[in-house]
Amino acid sequence: MNYRANVAAILRNVEGQILICERIRDFGAWQFPQGSVDKEESHEQALCRELQEEIGVSPHAYRIVLKKGPYRYGFNSGRNKKGFHGKEQHYFLCDFRDPDTHINVEQPHAEFRDFRWIFPWEFQIAWLPPMKHEVYRAVMLDFFDVRI
Repeated sequence: MNYRANVAAILRNVEGQILICERIRDFGAWQFPQGSVDKEESHEQALCRELQEEIGVSPHAYRIVLKKGPYRYGFNSGRNKKGFHGKEQHYFLCDFRDPDTHINVEQPHAEFRDFRWIFPWEFQIAWLPPMKHEVYRAVMLDFFDVRI
C-alpha cells in the first residue's frame, strides 16, 4: 500500500490539557491538527506549516517535546486519494506557551470550526471516523498511557 506522509500535532497547555479541533464539515468530529508533508519538507517543517495554516499558531508559540511514529491508517473501503491508500503519520507532542487567543481556526482554507482543551482521558473515540480509531488508540496509549 502507498501511504502519504503526514504529521499531527498534540498541543498541551500548562494544565496538561490537549487541544482538539472540530472539523468544519463534520459536526461533532474532533481531532488533532494534522496535514501532509510536502515534497522536500521535513516532518518538523510540515508541523510548523500545518499549525500555521490550520489554527494560526506560529512556531514560537510551542516547544516540541516528543515525536513518535509512524502510525498508519488506510482510507475507507480501500479508497485511493491522489494515488495514496492511506496516511503514515508522525505525531508531535508540543507544549503550547501562548494564550488561547493566539489560536484561530478561521483561516483562509479553514478545516476546523472550533477548538477546545480536554484532558487526554476525556478523548472519545466516537469523535473520529472508524479508519482513524486504531491510530488514535495507539497514540493516546503511547503518549499518555490512556486507553480510549
